[in-house]
Amino acid sequence: MKFIYQTWWKVLAVVLIFYTLTAGFLIGVPRLPILHETIRNTYFHVPMWIAMFTVFTISVIYSIKYLQSGKEEHDLIAVECVNTGLFFFALGLVTGMLWAKYAWGEYWSNDPKQNSAAIAFLLYCAYLVLRNSIDEEQKRGKISAIYNIFAFPIMVVLIMVLPRLTDSLHPGNGGNPAFGKLDMDNRMRIVLYPAFIAWALIAVWIATLRYRIRLIEFKKNTIN
Repeated sequence: MKFIYQTWWKVLAVVLIFYTLTAGFLIGVPRLPILHETIRNTYFHVPMWIAMFTVFTISVIYSIKYLQSGKEEHDLIAVECVNTGLFFFALGLVTGMLWAKYAWGEYWSNDPKQNSAAIAFLLYCAYLVLRNSIDEEQKRGKISAIYNIFAFPIMVVLIMVLPRLTDSLHPGNGGNPAFGKLDMDNRMRIVLYPAFIAWALIAVWIATLRYRIRLIEFKKNTIN
């Protein structure tokens, strides 16, 4: 837990964010039909999912730890990572919808990946509803931890597996090729890969801030 109090990775996150935002708009991109300049959204849309997966993975790890230890701190980390993950999940959906409008003609075209992502989003919203419906702390922590552990692989299947089994407009699904060497050149890679790291670190940073606030509130309530 000492990691969350260190400064170097936060400085790195800020530097990489400024770099990717600047380079993302200034560095040239491949001239592709239909996509044109909207391909720059790759620098923002895809990293939102990376950030989401990062904090959701941490959340599952600490849900398992909570079931093993019963420590309230582990439960708080898990729930705040889910809260943060949902924020980036929403950003991923919104940036995807904006991209879809210009590439496919509609914000929501009932593409299998869009529909699966929406179901996965609701799955995690249900996690928060479940937590808020239980008053007793230990019972709430255990039930929500079990739910979280099962929700994560279901979310992965919905987003990463099922769309690949059907026809889809989305790159990498239903026989539609993902961005590869013909679509993405090295100019894009030197922006996209740092963007993955940057937004993942920002997500972890936000989650740690939320956790520290919740921990203070928990200790205050415990004393009272």
